[in-house]
Amino acid sequence: MILYYLLSALYVLVCILLLLVILMQQGKGDMAAAFGGGSSQSAFGARAGATVLSKATTVLAVLFMLGALALAIMGQKGPGSLMTGTAAPPVKSAPAAPAPKPVTPPTGPQQPK
Repeated sequence: MILYYLLSALYVLVCILLLLVILMQQGKGDMAAAFGGGSSQSAFGARAGATVLSKATTVLAVLFMLGALALAIMGQKGPGSLMTGTAAPPVKSAPAAPAPKPVTPPTGPQQPK
């Protein structure tokens, strides 16, 4: 159970770092230039060497996907889930006992008041 919460906190940290790394990267130019208006050879700009930010983006993206998969598996509520450990045996309920019949007082001759 504690592993699930620890992994969730780590996953949120990876999400925030991925967001920041993506936002810190420099743009490749506007889209009109990328699709024929510019002198680039690919759709998203000329290929440059991998920078530290692009490598960090790749690593964080892989961690993001693996973390999502791990949390999805751990969060399942079925038998064999990592959250419950071992599958609990199903609870068998006994058939309900019939309700007792209400006791009615014997009716005898009514006495006048």
